[in-house]
Amino acid sequence: MNKIYLDNAATTPLSEEVIDAMVGTMKMNFGNPSSTHSFGQEAKILIENVRRQVADYLHVTPAEIIFTSCGTESNNMIIKSSVEHLGVERIISTPLEHKCVSESILDMKSRKGVEVNYIRPNEKGDIDLNKLEELLKASGKKTLVSLMHANNEIGNIIDIKKIAELCKANNALFHSDTVQTMAHMNLDFSDIMVDFASCSAHKFHGPKGVGFAFIRKATGMKGIITGGPQERSLRAGTENVSGIVGLGKALELSLNHMEEYTNHIQEIKDYAIERLSAVIPGIKFNGRSAEKENSLYTVLSALLPYKNPLIGLQLDMKGIAISQGSACSSGASKPSMVMMMVLTEDEMDHCTPLRISFSHMTTKAEIDALAEALEEISKDFVIEKTNVEHR
Repeated sequence: MNKIYLDNAATTPLSEEVIDAMVGTMKMNFGNPSSTHSFGQEAKILIENVRRQVADYLHVTPAEIIFTSCGTESNNMIIKSSVEHLGVERIISTPLEHKCVSESILDMKSRKGVEVNYIRPNEKGDIDLNKLEELLKASGKKTLVSLMHANNEIGNIIDIKKIAELCKANNALFHSDTVQTMAHMNLDFSDIMVDFASCSAHKFHGPKGVGFAFIRKATGMKGIITGGPQERSLRAGTENVSGIVGLGKALELSLNHMEEYTNHIQEIKDYAIERLSAVIPGIKFNGRSAEKENSLYTVLSALLPYKNPLIGLQLDMKGIAISQGSACSSGASKPSMVMMMVLTEDEMDHCTPLRISFSHMTTKAEIDALAEALEEISKDFVIEKTNVEHR
């Protein structure tokens, strides 16, 4: 059975060039980067080369790039250190954030007494910037705003530059979880004045277990993992040299082919919308995921017009890997918070969400196979769907 992978928002396959770069590093550059001898310094040079590469992409200084194990660690460090070391007393966020952000915020609320204000999105998953500005002006407490750049389930993209300007005008710090957009979009942090951002290499065909945090130097952020001077004393521990090299190679490939990849993936996404709409009458698309404006081109959130909690398993048995939500919530028995925000109660009770996410490796033939599989599965739910419509 030919297997089809359509869960690229969860993770992406490693590029062969990335594997080769990492294997070469593991063979030839095994020294500890903190060692002063040549073995260590050769490894250190590799890390600093990637740091400069990332900094050039984001138009920031190399000192503002801190390598971590993943986006989750980066987000935890930024949120918790903002409270612990920068005096943040209030956090403004939304119910749409990734669990690593939402749970870090709740941890700071319970342990440190931080005030938390949520902006409730509309039915499309958009947030009201007027409400954000109102909240920013409502308190003199030192505030951190934490809003993801592109939602990992419905693909909505926020106006990150406008939000950064609002935060700056109101003396608030701004953190954006950029895990889904890093290396998929051109980001210029000399123009977009975010204070903090995060990245995971495995979202753009790099290795798992490595990412970075962007921490603007002027913030004075301190680390929460102590034990050594690595990463400007912001993240102690021996660096993952081969992983960082893999991140650098994956970033290089993504940037060199960004226009080509973007055009291909957008074409695949448009084709998926067309094919699924043709074979499943009544299908809907959540948030702004079916739109070209303000929507991440790699993610499509569909809503099947019948209830089938086993759809992921059924597709997997047909060789198609897909998600019903965030990978970090996939084992949960209840719908994700994102779906709870954008779906009506009737849709929650009687419909089935699917997240389809693409890469430059995805083909139209794979979309055809998905459409055929869903059409076959959907035949078993025609009666139930009819009952729902008249319920």
